Parts: sequence; C-alpha cells; structure tokens
Amino acid sequence: MPLPVSRLALIALGLLGATMTVLAAARERHEGSDLEPIASLDVPRYLGAWYEIAKYPNRFQKQCDRDTTAHYSLQPGGGIQVINRCRRADGRIDEAVGSARQIGPADSPKLEVRFAPGWLSFLPMVWGDYWVIDLDPDYQLAAVSEPKREYLWILSRTPTVPRLAMAGLLDRLARQGFDINKLEATKQAR
Repeated sequence: MPLPVSRLALIALGLLGATMTVLAAARERHEGSDLEPIASLDVPRYLGAWYEIAKYPNRFQKQCDRDTTAHYSLQPGGGIQVINRCRRADGRIDEAVGSARQIGPADSPKLEVRFAPGWLSFLPMVWGDYWVIDLDPDYQLAAVSEPKREYLWILSRTPTVPRLAMAGLLDRLARQGFDINKLEATKQAR
C-alpha cells in the first residue's frame, strides 16, 4: 500500500534534516579549533611503517594489548591505504584496513581516515580527522590528533624513542594544550 503524499513529504523532510545535521557536525569538526598542524606534509616521505609509542586511550583500540603499528601506502588513484595492527592479550593479531585522503593542497598535513566500507565513503561521519601536529625533520617521530584534541597518538619509525626526543615532543604537545598525563604507553614485544 503506497504511503500518502503527506507522509512521504514528512519522511523526506526528516531525511533532509538528518543529512543537514550530519553535514553541520562535520563542518563543526573543522571550525573553532586553535590546534595547529605542522606547516606541510610530504606524504611520500610519511608513507611506510610506524610504531605506536603512546596514545590517548580510546574505544576502538580497547582490544589492543601491545605491538601496535600503522602502515601507510599509496593506492591506485592517489588515495592512501591504512593498515593498523595490534596484538591482543591472547596473542592474536587484530587488523583494521582503511583509507585516508588529504584535505586541501598536496602538502596539507590535514588528512581524513575511514575504516568503514568504501561504499559508505560519501557519508561525512565515516571519516575521522587525522592531523599531523608534530613531525621531526627526518620523518622519524610524529604526533597525530584532531581539532578537538580528543585523540592523540605518538608514532615512531622505531619501537623505541630516545629519551631526549620524547621529552621534547611531550613538551611541545603540552604547549599545544594536550594533557600529557592522559597518554598511555604502548607495550612493545620483548
């Protein structure tokens, strides 16, 4: 039985309202933040393997016990493939495969990442901000966050970071308004 036109109009208005709310929330993610990413990012130099050194605890890494890594590689068409891996307490490997895209010019340090299926990529809420906010000149130590500072990851090309380099990074992050006490060190294999 077909719906009356008035009910169809109400459903259409409801869907339009929900879409506008989602778009406004996505726009709000980028506005009003005083967090500054690095000046520019050379994506080809950033690609490759990174070890997670520390992070703000988050719901999507609860199962991870140790040995967390991220691997970035170019996809055909210019996107970036993201493969995140960690080891659970029982020894099993957890893997999440996603995509990233740069926002803005070719040297923009602002990216978005998604782990939802590709057919959902048109929805703004499946993309999360991934801003490179600190990076050493040799592309060996990085900090990644997003405009609201709810998430923070410290990444390194090696499983350990020299004490002086880590102290300098933590000082810079504290000056950017991050609560360093919230950081949780990532356990590495022995």
